[in-house]
Amino acid sequence: MSKTIATHEPKGTDIGLPHGEPKPYWNPYAAGVGLGLTLVLSFYLMGNGLGASGAFTRFVAFAEAMFAPRFVAGHPYWKTYLGSEPILKDWLVFEILGALVGGIVASLTAGRFKVESEHGPRVNAKQRAMLAFAGGLLVGFATRFARGCTSGQALTGGSLLSVGSWAFMMSVFAGGYAAAWFVRRQWQ
Repeated sequence: MSKTIATHEPKGTDIGLPHGEPKPYWNPYAAGVGLGLTLVLSFYLMGNGLGASGAFTRFVAFAEAMFAPRFVAGHPYWKTYLGSEPILKDWLVFEILGALVGGIVASLTAGRFKVESEHGPRVNAKQRAMLAFAGGLLVGFATRFARGCTSGQALTGGSLLSVGSWAFMMSVFAGGYAAAWFVRRQWQ
């Protein structure tokens, strides 16, 4: 479970499916076309683009309403996410559940399903988990400040030619490129 990964392909699965050579990854251009068609279908069928952070915000609002109903009842921010509809009536919740199930099915059918921690030789599994958790918290707060996640900003906002979304994504790429220099030794 805490195995160091360099550049290897997983051999088979750990869940009882036939072992053998895993199927190759999708061509990135074909995957991009598929994602674009999914975005167009999302606009057509749902009237909305793709995104993820709204579903997580609704889950948090739902959980907070269960455990601290008085706090949520008096707070206008949470009221906007709860409304009178049940949480499962929100299309974003189904989008995230579909992405989760689709990812699991895709990894199973390609023979690539494996529970493991990917990290460089200078980072152990516990450090990787702590860094991932800290990064997730940072991204969660940043998502609320940016009024959307990277998928919502890049895919939906970018497809609508939103200047703010384009500026956001250019900043994400610039920040990632700048930060890569500082953490590159962790992966070598």
